[in-house]
Amino acid sequence: MIENKKKPNPVDIHVGSRVRLRRTMLGMSQEKLGEALGITFQQIQKYEKGSNRIGASRLQRISEVLNVPIAFFFEDVPGAQPASGGGLSEPSGSDYVVDFLSTSEGLQLNRAFVKIADPKVRRRLIDLVRSLGDASDAEA
Repeated sequence: MIENKKKPNPVDIHVGSRVRLRRTMLGMSQEKLGEALGITFQQIQKYEKGSNRIGASRLQRISEVLNVPIAFFFEDVPGAQPASGGGLSEPSGSDYVVDFLSTSEGLQLNRAFVKIADPKVRRRLIDLVRSLGDASDAEA
């Protein structure tokens, strides 16, 4: 039997996941984003899954509402040519950052961390987390 449903394009899935990432980082609901765009939360769900493609003007508006440049949605897009000149881009394979920030624990940790004003405390916290990670590696 021939399947009529077309699979979403990997770029549409990636862009949608970046919309979801940024929306959740801001603590914004799908409903609130939909209201800001004049569309339903169901449409936001479809965008975030990649099942509906986001048009250019809508993506522009989403970037304004979520307060990020449009390029944010295309960072680490599958199949993209690596940026030349070094710059500030991370090496490919940094999906772990998106995966981490897509978890409840990752979001909570990120939100709490950015509230720490003292850079020395932030550095000590990083050192603590690193040592805990090294300790679990040694136990394994």
